[in-house]
This record gives sequence, structure tokens and C-alpha cells, in this order.
Amino acid sequence: MIRQPIITVLGHVDHGKTTLLDYIRGTAIAEREAGKITQHIGATEIPKHVVEKICGKKLDKLGIKLTIPGLLFIDTPGHEAFTNLRKRGGSIADMAILVVDINQGFQPQTLEAIDILKTYKVPFIVAANKVDLINGWSPVNDAFFLESLEKQDENTRLLAENKIYELVGKLYELGFNSERFDRVTDFTKQVLIIPTSGKTGEGVPDLLLYVAGLSQKFMEGKLNIDIEKPGRGSILEVKEVQGLGTTVDVILYEGKLKSGDNIVLSGVDKPIRTKIRALLSPKPLQEIRDPKQRFNSIKEVHAACGIKIAAPGLDKAIPGGSIIAVRNNLEEVMKEIEEEMKEIQFEKEIDGVVVKADTLGSLEALVKLLETEKVPVKFGSIGKVSKKDIIKAFAVKQKNKYLGVVFAFNTSVMEDAAEEAVRLDIPIFESNVIYTLLESYTGWKESEKEKEKENLLSSNIYPCKLKILPGYIFRKSKPAVCGIEINQGTLRPGARLVNKSGEIIGKVKEIQDNGKNIKEATPGMQVAVSIEGGSIGKNIDEGDELYTFIPINRIRELLALFEKNNMDVEMELLKEIKQIEKKIKEW
Repeated sequence: MIRQPIITVLGHVDHGKTTLLDYIRGTAIAEREAGKITQHIGATEIPKHVVEKICGKKLDKLGIKLTIPGLLFIDTPGHEAFTNLRKRGGSIADMAILVVDINQGFQPQTLEAIDILKTYKVPFIVAANKVDLINGWSPVNDAFFLESLEKQDENTRLLAENKIYELVGKLYELGFNSERFDRVTDFTKQVLIIPTSGKTGEGVPDLLLYVAGLSQKFMEGKLNIDIEKPGRGSILEVKEVQGLGTTVDVILYEGKLKSGDNIVLSGVDKPIRTKIRALLSPKPLQEIRDPKQRFNSIKEVHAACGIKIAAPGLDKAIPGGSIIAVRNNLEEVMKEIEEEMKEIQFEKEIDGVVVKADTLGSLEALVKLLETEKVPVKFGSIGKVSKKDIIKAFAVKQKNKYLGVVFAFNTSVMEDAAEEAVRLDIPIFESNVIYTLLESYTGWKESEKEKEKENLLSSNIYPCKLKILPGYIFRKSKPAVCGIEINQGTLRPGARLVNKSGEIIGKVKEIQDNGKNIKEATPGMQVAVSIEGGSIGKNIDEGDELYTFIPINRIRELLALFEKNNMDVEMELLKEIKQIEKKIKEW
């Protein structure tokens, strides 16, 4: 049979995800005479006939005949809903609706949502929500967007157009070709932008129409399922329910589950083998707030739907993990879950960051996004940040300070771990928004590199070429004091000097200009220097050209820094020094 497509709704906080879904649900309840409305765990099913009634003749006009049984909207809020809708290697969501406040545009969680959608390769439609708040807008309840737009004055229409094209521009920056839905010419290459209002219902018929039509047209093969196959699902949440104990909320995306089925699911320490004691489904939407009769107990259920499962031993089940029904294939299922559990905690033989997250879905999403940003991950696991995590990061820091860090995504830091991080100077980046974590890390990294640059440029190990001025010998040795002229670069106290033969002749003790000590001398300056280890007539002669000695590791650092900042003169001088120093035994 053909299952209903699984549609997840994403977006920045307060951009109207819940309001939009509530409007769709409310409309569906108002149309319940057309067919039963089913409320699932973490999801809402809108049957085919309700979609047909809401969209009306537009389906016929566009030549769309619905064959799907309806739409299953996932309405668990936040990123966890999406990252936990996972199966190994991808997402179980067939399509996503990215809700963006048309007046505020793209915000941090919008960008996070797009990153996640890219990672899981999920097609999406943009719902440009809150059109009713555009300055001068006159609402037309429940209308198709273009019908509503026609009733607006010219200035309001122009303002709406500008706001839509701001979204088009931003999506282009992010690598997507997009257009207002009625102007799209290729549905396989362009992202649809559908202006909507979760408050007035404007554009909602368009949204349902295109979600249903596109998922049916382009996902026909994916939606064909065998409902007699053993059930497979993704764990959305693990919950304690009074009278039931620990339960799991599951989105079933394949096959069938029955009360009494043996199941295997991902656990913290090992796969959990148990038997379904009860399959629980919420009452219809209009009764969902009645606390006395919250659930119906049902005998079996098939994909696609959301269901609550009560069974023994679920307390260590992992959100984002898989759940599989067993049908004379226990060994095979156990092996599959064991393979998945290797992702719950992993350690690679590379230098990389440490990642901790609250769920398997979150961990997987963060690791994928970090790797996309070319940030290698050495260790990842579910749970709080522990002292061991800090020690792992410290070991990496000895080789690469920029990778010796910890990411804590939607999880906390143990007290002893926080103390150890302070002691070992290990940065911990904490947030419940992936985008913020990456932004904080990038900002810290840039700041540290800027500090390094400043330290490098202000250190005494810096390229300089100078000349001993004839007739300005003030002391021959212990230390030698003479006049010099700076030809290129910068000279600072503490710098060691080397001659053209590759002989290190001493260290600059002090620099004086008109009898006053100075911290540095720059090109064109004529100053007096004292050189410890230098001896006029032995290793220094009037007219000699000398250079600052720079160790090999610092040469590499400075060359990279000069190249990055287009400091060509300094680069040439450094290369000259490098050639001279090849003669030195110390090299």
C-alpha cells in the first residue's frame, strides 16, 4: 500500500511553527465530517479527503489527483524532533516545511534547520509565515495566497514582494535556487516559497496542496510499503508515564507493530530486548486535553504513524535510536542494533574535537555538520560532559590547540569536569542550537589566531636585516656596543643575530635611540645596540650585514602569517634568512 508522507516542521523559535500547525489541525477538526482525524504521538494525520476539501478545485486545476492516504505532520518542537527522526544513513522525514517569519527573515535556528536539512538531504518548502503582520496587510481568512494578494493595495503588494525576494537572496547565499511558489519552473531544482499566516489561514491551502502534490509526484517509490513486514521505527522520546512506567514515543516508518511483538531497540549500554505490553494512541484531537482518557489501547498499527509503546525495561532506551520488531530473525536484528550502537560512542585515531549530546540523533547531526565544516571529531558520545572528556581534549590540545575543545550539545557539564577544564584551559562550547555552537567555536578560533598573530608580530623572533655603521663602535665586547641602521624588518631586544656565513654572533641586549632605551627599531632608523656574545674585530666588523636568527618552527608560522596577510617584503626577507640559516649546524 501507499503510506502517507512524513512531513516535519522546522524553524526559528517564535516564527509560528506551532501556530501554523494548530491552524492546520483546527481546520482539519472543523472538517471532521469529511473523515476521521487521528492524533498520533508527536504527529498529526490529515486524511486525504480533508486535504481535498481544504484545497478545493485547485487540485483539479493543477491536474493533481491524490493517491496518498493523507499527510503525517511531525509536530514535536525543536531540533530534536528532526534529528531523532533518523534511520542509519539518513532521515525518515520525506519532506520538511521550513517556517520563516517573513518580517524577521533568517535567524540562527533557521540556519541550523537548513544545515540539518542539507546534512540529511531532505527536500523542503519554505513557509514565509506571518504575512498578516506585513505593514498595511488586510487579512482574507482561509484564502489562497494569490487571492489574498490581489485584495491588497499596491504598496502592500510591493512590500510583500520585497520581503519574499529577501528570502530568495538569502537562500541563494546558502546555495539554493528558490522562487515564490507560483513562479517555480522546475520543482526538482527550485525551493518553493509559500507565503502563509498561521493566524488567518492565508496561504495554508497552498501549503497543503504543494506538500501533498510534490510528495506524491516525486516520492511515489519511497511511499510504497509492505505493511506486513516487521515494524521499524525511530524513537522520538523516552518518557515516564504514571501507571505505565517508562514508555517510548515512536514514529513508525515501515511495516507493522502488534501488541505482544518482540522488539529490539537501542540502549545506553547494550541492545534492549523486550515485548510490547501495550500500543497506545491518543484520543482524537478534540478530546486530547481530557486527562482522564488520554490514550486508546490498540492491538496493531502500521506505517506511517506515531505510537506510544509500553514495555518492560525501556528506562535505558535512547532517543534517536531505532526500534525493530523481531520475526524469527533475532540474531540479525540484534546485530543491526549493535552496529547502530557503535555510533552512540565512538573514538577515532585522529586529532579532533570531543562531542557530547543528549540524543543519538543530535550527536549524529552535530558530528555530520562539524565534518562538513572541516572540523574533525575524535570522540563522540551521549550524556553529560565528564572529566574523562576533558582529559581526551587535553591530549589533543598538546598537538593542536584548536582541536583540543569540547562541544556540549543540549547537555550539561559535570562539576568535576568543569573544574578540570578550567585547570587545563580546555574551552567547552555549550548550546542547544547547533548553529550557535559552530558560531561560538569559529569566533573563539579566530580570536585565538588573532592573539597568536599579535604575539608573533610583537615577539623578538622577527625578521630583520641591519648594517653595522662604520665609525660608530662604542665598545668592542662584553657586550659589544655599536651603531646600526635597520634596512628591513623590525629589531627587538632579545633577538639573536646571525651573519651571512651562517654564524650566530650574539644576542641583542638593549636598543637605544638618542640615549633612551626603546622596545623596537624599524626600517630607516639608526640606533645603538648592545650585543651579548658579540666582539668587534672577531665576529663583528664595521659594515657587516647581520640578520635576526629565526628557528625553523617559527619560520613556518611566520611564512604562513605573512602569506595570509600579503606581507610580501617580510616574506622575501624571511626566505633570505632561511637560505643563510641552512648553513648553521643548529638547523
